[in-house]
Amino acid sequence: MELRHLRYFVAVAEELHFGRAAEVLGIAQPPLSQQIKALEQEIGVELLLRTKRSVRLSAAGEIFLAESRKILSQADHAVNAAQRAARGEIGKLVIGFVSSAVYGRVPSIFSTMRARFPDVSLVLQDLSSEEQVEAMKAHRLDVGLIRPPVPAAEPLEVRVIWREPVVVALPQNHRLAGRKSIALSELAGESFLQVPRRYGPGFYDLLMRTCAMAGFSPKIVQEARSAPTIVNLVAGGMGISIIPSSLQALQRKGVVYRPIEPPAPTTDLAVMWRPDDPSPALHAFLEILWSVSELEGP
Repeated sequence: MELRHLRYFVAVAEELHFGRAAEVLGIAQPPLSQQIKALEQEIGVELLLRTKRSVRLSAAGEIFLAESRKILSQADHAVNAAQRAARGEIGKLVIGFVSSAVYGRVPSIFSTMRARFPDVSLVLQDLSSEEQVEAMKAHRLDVGLIRPPVPAAEPLEVRVIWREPVVVALPQNHRLAGRKSIALSELAGESFLQVPRRYGPGFYDLLMRTCAMAGFSPKIVQEARSAPTIVNLVAGGMGISIIPSSLQALQRKGVVYRPIEPPAPTTDLAVMWRPDDPSPALHAFLEILWSVSELEGP
């Protein structure tokens, strides 16, 4: 039995006339009559009661009509779902992100994806850049938002989507808090609060490199994995921190943010994915990223 046989039967059952049903289906009447007769023979049940003047459904035909409609509706749904999945409109996307990314434009990107593709389930995971590389290679992630560079990222594709300057987070009563901007060299001897290198090697190395260029090595007195914890420690007078400028969205009483005098270092946010991943949902997400990226997409 084929779906077309069910469609033929439903057309005849709805019209109760072979000639009109044939016109609806766009086929000749004799082949339609033959197909319905073959269907009845295949299932061993008389579905239509025929006379020279009328056609009506048998009791078995009434039941078969209801079930045939369900099957055809489900088949149409399956076709529609497959077509939507091919366009990236249905599916699941597991996205990793570094915690510092959620204080910039990343949440609006997630919102845009959900608004455009409401039937794509987004599973968001807060992971360090290195954790994302490991999860991506193990196929536990579909796409990641990281702070490059990340060692051992091959054979993954990594593309910078935007960069931002870093700023200094200071206790409100700090000696430099009243300044409009701060030279990096003025931070020599300060107590630094930073994310451990194992959670953010790219940003950690940037800090070490830029401080070395300013003539000093930062004295890190406390490490914490999350940006809110760092800012809260700064508010408590535990020290200062150099952070991406987007983290200024963390407005905490007792903390002030000041730009670094030029040439201020910058930090990148990049997207990472498997280049051989054919997922339409992934490529729909990447298209949204390219549309808001400050840098040129592929």
